[in-house]
Amino acid sequence: MNQTDMTIRTAIAGLLALGLAATTTSAFAAKGDMEKCAGIAKAGLNDCASAGNSCQGHTTKDNEKDAWISVPKGTCAKIAGGTVVAKADKDDMKKM
Repeated sequence: MNQTDMTIRTAIAGLLALGLAATTTSAFAAKGDMEKCAGIAKAGLNDCASAGNSCQGHTTKDNEKDAWISVPKGTCAKIAGGTVVAKADKDDMKKM
């Protein structure tokens, strides 16, 4: 392996590691600032069980009234059809 190949591989690995670290950090930082928002989830993209389904990702229709997803605080009230159901608790965040 020559020096150019090694430099390119190192640069690519560094960029991938930087991107992964940035994504992970922002996800962990945001968990405490989330709320449950019902009525806006697309079919199959709900975050947890509801009255109409038994598990995460099992909604069958878009915008089911009791299917919820976690969104940043204050966002749900700005989305047409969105309803804040309750404060997202730590147990629900672990399931995501």
